[in-house]
Amino acid sequence: MIMKPMKWVCMLGLLVGMASCGVDIPQETKSSFETMVVKKQDITVPVKFSAKLQGEADVVITPQVSGQLMQICVTEGQQVKKGTVLFVIDSRNAQLELEAAQANLQAAEASARSAKLEYESNKNLFEKNIVSRYMLDNSENSYKQAQAAVSQAQAAVSRAKVNLGFCTITSPVEGLIGEIPVSEGLQVSPGTQLTIVSGNTRMEAVFSVTESILEEAFASGYEGKMEDALKQFPDVIFVMKNGTEYTHKGRITSATGVVNAATGTIACKATFPNPEGLLYSGVQGSVVLPDELKDVIVIPQNAVLRLQDKALVYKVNSDSTATAVTVTYMDAGNGKDFIVTSGLNIGDKIVTVGANNVQEGEKVLF
Repeated sequence: MIMKPMKWVCMLGLLVGMASCGVDIPQETKSSFETMVVKKQDITVPVKFSAKLQGEADVVITPQVSGQLMQICVTEGQQVKKGTVLFVIDSRNAQLELEAAQANLQAAEASARSAKLEYESNKNLFEKNIVSRYMLDNSENSYKQAQAAVSQAQAAVSRAKVNLGFCTITSPVEGLIGEIPVSEGLQVSPGTQLTIVSGNTRMEAVFSVTESILEEAFASGYEGKMEDALKQFPDVIFVMKNGTEYTHKGRITSATGVVNAATGTIACKATFPNPEGLLYSGVQGSVVLPDELKDVIVIPQNAVLRLQDKALVYKVNSDSTATAVTVTYMDAGNGKDFIVTSGLNIGDKIVTVGANNVQEGEKVLF
């Protein structure tokens, strides 16, 4: 009997020693949970489509005449105005052709003047019964032939001037110079691609949507012809591949109206202003269309537990115990919420924070 108090004294001493040595003493803890009451609300869901940018007026620059490339007046990536000189082709042959055409025109005009004098002379003589009708008609035909020759010579001069003008290649649009795969001194022809000028004041994002999406859109209230319905769509956003959101919003401006039989999609374009020139042709990203959903159940993502092929949410019963229910949902696109499509009703109370620690039938503290 005397030894029993010593037992507790030893145990107390052991505990004190453990505490003095920095050993943690196990303590009883209780898990805490947070809950929410299910209700309906409106939410905007971003619908993303893979897209590729192109200039609203991407123009392939090719020569209209053959010759030696004498000068490249721009550099790759340079911003140019409409009418800026891009390339110069050797114009000596074109200049000679113009001079020859002008000489032929002068000769034709001289022949026409002579034919006119002869015709007018024969006309006077015919009126005096000095020459025959045959001579008059013959001189008239010669005069008309000379006039036609003048017209042909004038056309040759105009054509030669055009060809001479083709030796100086200018930009048809305002935009950025693309790759220049040629060099000075190269012999070029009408089939040679010199560069591409990307009209970048406005950029088009080309993307495809499924036929079902458009059908849902029109079923939701977009009415009228295709071009009228497109005007009713909200502004869209362009997001780069790295997740950067482009500053200016755009509009869906066209849809082909023809479903691709192979893919079941419709090609669309969204146009974005590009005043700072930050967008370039060939850039890939996503066009984001905001889809406004009315009266839907929205819950936080941490309330949903994945168990194999099922999604579970713990519902709190009237006696504060938790029961797992199966739900179906869709991503709200904001990184924090799910939209529940089945499994929950308005007024249900569910576990949010700590849902992954709940056991079936466990009493939830709240």
